[in-house]
Amino acid sequence: MRSYLDLVRTVLDEGERRSDRTGTGTLSLFGVQTRFDLRQGFPLLTTKKVLFSAVVRELLWFLRGSTNVRDDLTQHTPIWDAWADENGDLGPIYGAQWRSWGGRGHDQIAEVLRQIRENPDSRRMLVSAWNVADLPLMRLPPCHALFQFSVREGERLDLQLYQRSADLALGVPFNIASYALLLMIVARETGLTPGVFVHTFGDLHVYANHVDGLRKQLEREPKPLPEVLIAAKPIDALNFEDFTLLHYEHHPFIRFEVAV
Repeated sequence: MRSYLDLVRTVLDEGERRSDRTGTGTLSLFGVQTRFDLRQGFPLLTTKKVLFSAVVRELLWFLRGSTNVRDDLTQHTPIWDAWADENGDLGPIYGAQWRSWGGRGHDQIAEVLRQIRENPDSRRMLVSAWNVADLPLMRLPPCHALFQFSVREGERLDLQLYQRSADLALGVPFNIASYALLLMIVARETGLTPGVFVHTFGDLHVYANHVDGLRKQLEREPKPLPEVLIAAKPIDALNFEDFTLLHYEHHPFIRFEVAV
């Protein structure tokens, strides 16, 4: 995960000081990209502990099309609680758009799986959460807005994510793990080898109150990457217990305050 630490160094050294919606203040860069080859290990950050269980819970919640934290999420992880309304609802965010675009029944995940199997040379294997018509109804507009699959050399599946807004300390390690896991799930479902996860950022930023924690990470030596095993089940039949994280060595947890 040295590529993550390189991002941290670059933003801390070259980032522009900017105001932001939360009033916290950030160091920001625009238009940055990094890559993670899953054939070299699962890209779960080792310079601090990342809660893999929360990554799995959230991704399965998205894949179910869920948008309420009380649908088997908040009892396991509070990561969405700060944005939910009094009933636990978040509006038509990620899961709603992935599995039923605009509430009209168009399942983008199912369509991508079909295209990978039937037309692997397609350049249209995209899933978008950025539904302009539904943005006013969302408690938080999608940060990771669009992702695209590509079958390479007939056997390898790559995935590129465009993330319009990225909290480098708190969110990005989680996002990397989540989309790497999604790549593994889709590759297994379609009989391909998970390859490269390409992470493209719009506004990549460090909040002012996260700087000290990130500098602490830069002093730590990365450990070997772990391994993830997924049960041989269809994507819509996967449960939390079907994911196993092996050989995860990490430095101690660092707490970063969420900017809401």
